[in-house]
Amino acid sequence: MTRFIDELRRTHMCGELREEHIGHEVVLFGWVQNRRDHGGCVFIDLRDREGLVQVMFDPSAAQEAFDLANVMRLEWVVGIRGKVRDRGEMRNPRLATGAVEIVVLEATVFNRSETPPFQIEDNTDTNETKRLEYRYLDLRRNKLQRTITARSDLYKATRDYFFEHGFREIETPFLIRNTPGGARNFLVPCRLNPGTFYALAESPQLYKQLLMVSGFDRYFQIVRCFRDEDLRLDRQPEFTQIDVEMSFINQDALFAIIEGLLFRIFREVARIDLLELYPDGRFPRMRFEESMRRFGNDKPDLRFALEHTDLTSLAVEHDGGGIPLFKAITDIFKNGRYRLDLPKEIVKALLIPSSANLSRTEGDKLEKFARSMGSEGLARAKVGEGGVWTQSPFAKNITPEFREAVNQATNARPGDILCFQFGKEAKVNTVMANLRLHLGKILGYIPEIGHEDQWRFLWIVDPPLFEYSEEEGRYVAAHHAFTRPHDDCVELLDKDPGKVLCHRYDLVLNGFEIGGGSIRLHDPEVQAKVFKALNISDEEAQSKFGFLLKALRLGAPPHGGIALGLDRLTMLVSGSESIRDVIAFPKTQQGNELMTGSPDFASPGQLLELKISSLA
Repeated sequence: MTRFIDELRRTHMCGELREEHIGHEVVLFGWVQNRRDHGGCVFIDLRDREGLVQVMFDPSAAQEAFDLANVMRLEWVVGIRGKVRDRGEMRNPRLATGAVEIVVLEATVFNRSETPPFQIEDNTDTNETKRLEYRYLDLRRNKLQRTITARSDLYKATRDYFFEHGFREIETPFLIRNTPGGARNFLVPCRLNPGTFYALAESPQLYKQLLMVSGFDRYFQIVRCFRDEDLRLDRQPEFTQIDVEMSFINQDALFAIIEGLLFRIFREVARIDLLELYPDGRFPRMRFEESMRRFGNDKPDLRFALEHTDLTSLAVEHDGGGIPLFKAITDIFKNGRYRLDLPKEIVKALLIPSSANLSRTEGDKLEKFARSMGSEGLARAKVGEGGVWTQSPFAKNITPEFREAVNQATNARPGDILCFQFGKEAKVNTVMANLRLHLGKILGYIPEIGHEDQWRFLWIVDPPLFEYSEEEGRYVAAHHAFTRPHDDCVELLDKDPGKVLCHRYDLVLNGFEIGGGSIRLHDPEVQAKVFKALNISDEEAQSKFGFLLKALRLGAPPHGGIALGLDRLTMLVSGSESIRDVIAFPKTQQGNELMTGSPDFASPGQLLELKISSLA
C-alpha cells in the first residue's frame, strides 16, 4: 500500500475517463461499487465522487492483482494502476465512462469494509431513519453527491457574483442578545456571566443594518442561522441563507441585483438559461392583496391555474343568493357589524374543470382533505346544462340570479365542479390555498422537473405593514417594526394602521418562498409613528431596540436588503424532494441528528459549572 499514494499518485477521477484516454496509463482510487466474476476475469465498478468506471482484473495482465480482486467486496477502498482500453462492442451508453475500461496492472486495498447496512445505490428502498443513522454511507450515493456538489457550486456562483458587483463579505456574530419578535431562539448559557444567556442568531438582521450605518454600503454573507421551531419538509433548526444589505437603494434596484444573482446561479449550477422564460431579465411582480385574492396565500405556485374567485361582494349584492350560510356572512356587512379591526368573513369558490373527470367519490375525498385543513367541510356544486347546479346542498335554495352571477364570475361551464368555502378570511384562504395545491398534484397539473415552464418566479410586493392580533387586541408588525411604509401611507399610521402598505417583498419560486426582505426605516420620526401604532412606548422601544435606534440617529443612510434561503434554493435547483437531501448532516423532523445522537443530556457537573441547578 505504501507504493500507492506515496509513489503512485492519482492521475484521474473515475468519472472523468473518456475515449481520448484510450492507451493512457492511469492511477485511480475509490470504492468498489459492485463486483462480477466472469470466470477468467473479475470486473469491478470503481466509484469516486465524479462517477464510476469499469475495471478489469485479468490474470494474464497481473496475476497478483487478479488474486486480490478475488477477495474484494462491496465498499472496499482500493487503488489501481492500469491502462485504459476501448470496450468495443461491450460499450455501455448509459454510463458516462461506458466507452472505456481499465485493465489493471497493479492494485492495493486501503480498507476492507465490513458489510454495509444497506447497498450504496440511488434507487435505494432503505428507510430514511436508517440512512440518516449511517449518513456517511448515504452520502456516498451518486444522487447525494450531485446535490451536495450543486450546493458547493451555488456558493461559488454567489460569491463570484457579489464580488463582481462591489459587495463585501462580512461575518456577523452567532452568539447575540435575545431580542423580541420573530421565531423562538435557541438559548446558550454564558458560564462567565452566571444566569445570563446568549441567543443563537435567527438572522443577521440587526447587524447588517448596523453595517450600513458603518458605511460598508454593500454587504453579503452566506450565513448559518438558527430557529427553535417546529420542523417540516423544507425547514431545519439550523439553516443557511444568502444575506444581503445595500445602502442608497430602492426596491427596483435591489430586485435587479437579486434577479441577476438568480440568473447567474441557474446558468452556472443548473445549466438553465432563465432568459428563455424571462427575456427581459426581470421576474414578474404581484401585489400581496392580489395574491391572497387569487391564490389564498402569498407564495402562489404559478405553474398551473385553478385560481380562486372571491364571491363576497356578489353574496352581499344578492343578499346571500338564497343560501342561508352565505346570507349569514352578508348580514355582517349589511348590519354594520363589519369592522376593519375584526377578522373579515368572505366567500370563495374554486372551479375544477370538467376535463379533470373528477368522480363524486373523489369529490368526497376532497371534503375530507378540507376538513384536515381545519374546515368544517367543502360545499360543492356540479354545473349542468343551462348552468343549473346539481349534486349540491345549495341546489334547492339558490336564486337563479345569484347562480348565474357565480357561474359568470367563475367562468363555469357544464361539467365543471365548483368548490366553496365561507367564513373567516384567514381560514378560508388557508383551506382554499392548500386545496388548490392538492388538486394541482393529484390532477397532474404541476409540470415535471425540466419542463420549460418549471421555473416560475414571482415577486410579492406591497403587503400590509401591520396585522391585527385577536389574542392581543391590537395591531402587530406583520414582519418587523423597521420596515419602511409607503410614503402615501405615512399619514395613515395614526388614523388607520390596517391600511398601511410597506416596502416589504418576498421572492417565490414554484410555490416556495425562497427569499424575503424590505426597505428599512431610517427616519426617526416615521419610526416613532410606527412604534405608536404598535402601542410600543418610548421606554419599551429603548429597552428592546435601544442600540439600533441610537445608531439610526447617528447618520443612517437609506438602506434595504433581503435574505435568500440557500437550502431551499439548492433543493429546487437540484430537483431534490427535501432540504435534508442538500444538507450534509441534517436533523430529523424531531430535531435529532441520528448519526451522532444529538441532542444529548448534559452531565450534572456541566450544569453545575453553568450555574444551572436542574432541568424543568
